[in-house]
Amino acid sequence: MDQLAIVARLKSGTESLAAELLEKGTPFDPDATGLDRHTVYLSAGEVVFVFEGPEVDSVVDSLISEPFHWPLVEALEEWRPLIEGNPRIARPAHSWRRERATQPAE
Repeated sequence: MDQLAIVARLKSGTESLAAELLEKGTPFDPDATGLDRHTVYLSAGEVVFVFEGPEVDSVVDSLISEPFHWPLVEALEEWRPLIEGNPRIARPAHSWRRERATQPAE
């Protein structure tokens, strides 16, 4: 599964406003995009949007560049005053997963 994260630094004092925006939910239909998973992490100083699925780069690029995704366009405008500087793209650099033990056949 391909993964991509968008990391943005929050302006000081905007964490609660960011949390309110996140409570509104995802501003696009994740099922319609082909994504397998979308998660958002919020800390005191950053927000991280994680996208997972096949061809995730193309999916995210399409979401951002398509001018008629009105709910997403409106959400980006709501986030703009909370973000300091430009968001950055992050890609997986290390991953670990526990291997599940196989059950003996009966």
